[in-house]
Amino acid sequence: MNDSLLSIENLIVEFKTELGTVRALNKVSFDVPRNSITAVVGESGSGKSVTSNAIMKLLPDSAQISGKIILRPEAREPIAISSLEERDPTLQELRGGLISMVFQEPMTALNPVQRIGMQLGESFQLHRDALGKAETTRRCVELLERVGIPAPERRLSEYPHQLSGGMRQRVMIAMALMNSPRVLIADEPTTALDVTVQAQILILLAKLQKEFNMGILLITHDLGVVAQVADKVSVMYAGRIIEQGSADDVFYKPKAPYTLGLLKSVPRITTHGSERLKAIPGQPPSLINLPTGCAFAPRCEFAPHAAGDICETSRPELLGTNPTHLSRCHVPESMRDSLFVKELKEVRS
Repeated sequence: MNDSLLSIENLIVEFKTELGTVRALNKVSFDVPRNSITAVVGESGSGKSVTSNAIMKLLPDSAQISGKIILRPEAREPIAISSLEERDPTLQELRGGLISMVFQEPMTALNPVQRIGMQLGESFQLHRDALGKAETTRRCVELLERVGIPAPERRLSEYPHQLSGGMRQRVMIAMALMNSPRVLIADEPTTALDVTVQAQILILLAKLQKEFNMGILLITHDLGVVAQVADKVSVMYAGRIIEQGSADDVFYKPKAPYTLGLLKSVPRITTHGSERLKAIPGQPPSLINLPTGCAFAPRCEFAPHAAGDICETSRPELLGTNPTHLSRCHVPESMRDSLFVKELKEVRS
């Protein structure tokens, strides 16, 4: 049996603009295994949210999409999401049923003029027409309890503005879980929340993943989030995956210079007093006019260690001596391991 619950294969997404064609995703491939948390990490504009919207078929009609997105739910034939039309009944079953999504800003995702109970119940009844009001209310209360909201019966009659940011995000998670999905996509679920609430939401997601036996696709720019909950990680840059492996490998033994740069830019407490953040120099490239060679080369401090001008003339492939830990870089892997040692000691200090 294929262990991949959700497979993305050579996904390409392009948008036509007045300035030219934007290739937001360039042959992106990764799997979301069953009963696991898979993270996709990268800066703003790297293609993370485009990936999640492509899975949910939420991209505009003007987007040109190729590649495969395949869902393999238990006890039924695989579903080729990428080939579904908007009016296909399978797509309606899929959204909010087999696959649900938690958006990064609950105040804009929730309807401000509808009560919490009405919004939760609507997502439940959409997939279960025969159920009455009493059963719907029971399910809403049950899910609010499971996501840790106190006095759930009272919350059903409240409006989103009456809840804190953390409570609203819990409501969004409860809504996504109403129909026991097989895949939950969490798009920056801790953005705009304070540190304490962020930790609570991450712990909650990890707990619910086990309770519901589902696969979670976690979209984030924060490697600290990845270290806490993820099993597998794909790091994206300029619409491509530039490193892929287990969370432990990517976090503790990064192979791509960009991944190392993300790790170095994470704020940390040191014994040397206050220090400035070590930001990655420069800016991400324009997706309309990508460099001929490695997209990260203009910002990469390790490019001089590659042979000749290969970083400027050739795009690196996703390779690795370990088949479960792959990266894109023209600098030989053994040399990168040596060069990264001192950098990683500073990150861990």
